[in-house]
Amino acid sequence: MRTPSAYGTHRGRRALLVVSALAAAVDLVSLVVGFAPGHAVAKPLLMPLLAAYCVASGAPRLLVGALLCGWGGDVLLLSDADPAFLAGMASFAAGHVCYLVLFQAYGSPRARAGLLAPLYATALVATVVALWPDLPAGLRVPVAGYSVLLTTMACASAVRFGALTGVGGALFLLSDTLIATGVADWPQLPRPDFWIMLTYVAAQFLLAGGTLRALEARPGPMATYGEMRSTTL
Repeated sequence: MRTPSAYGTHRGRRALLVVSALAAAVDLVSLVVGFAPGHAVAKPLLMPLLAAYCVASGAPRLLVGALLCGWGGDVLLLSDADPAFLAGMASFAAGHVCYLVLFQAYGSPRARAGLLAPLYATALVATVVALWPDLPAGLRVPVAGYSVLLTTMACASAVRFGALTGVGGALFLLSDTLIATGVADWPQLPRPDFWIMLTYVAAQFLLAGGTLRALEARPGPMATYGEMRSTTL
């Protein structure tokens, strides 16, 4: 039987997840109907709520750090100014580094690496080459460098942690590619901000959930994981 304290912890985690989902729904609906204040309020809440859920779930600090870097990028990208865009990209880049270190520390290489790595590399080169002429001159090198880091993270998420995180990494790549096409002034889908946020929110939820699931599935008791986490991170 679950003890009262364990039940309370479970209820708290579930409440945080529900509130996170509600905040995401408010943000997405606000984008669909064009309610800018709703987006401005809900967007900065998304990653802190998801990070709080991960903390309550005993996640490694690297995962929490990745989500909080995403929060920094979210807030900065609420502004349309070029310096804010570059700072937001740097914040997301720091989050990708956190993810990469996390995958390296806790994941294990899988057989699919030989197939996925060339596919992601091809997608990276094709995307950068296609976007390059249409990007503002001052953003070409930063976007290309960021794309290398993002693509590496997306590939590593699948290679080292499995399908769930792999889908999350792929959606993150798709979301940021949609942003890049907007910066390059390519034709956009109706309500482009909705599609960007939909793929981004799904990506972060899947990366977080997939990481937690992968860690729970590791052999050995959770106490061993806790000891390793306290000494490694």
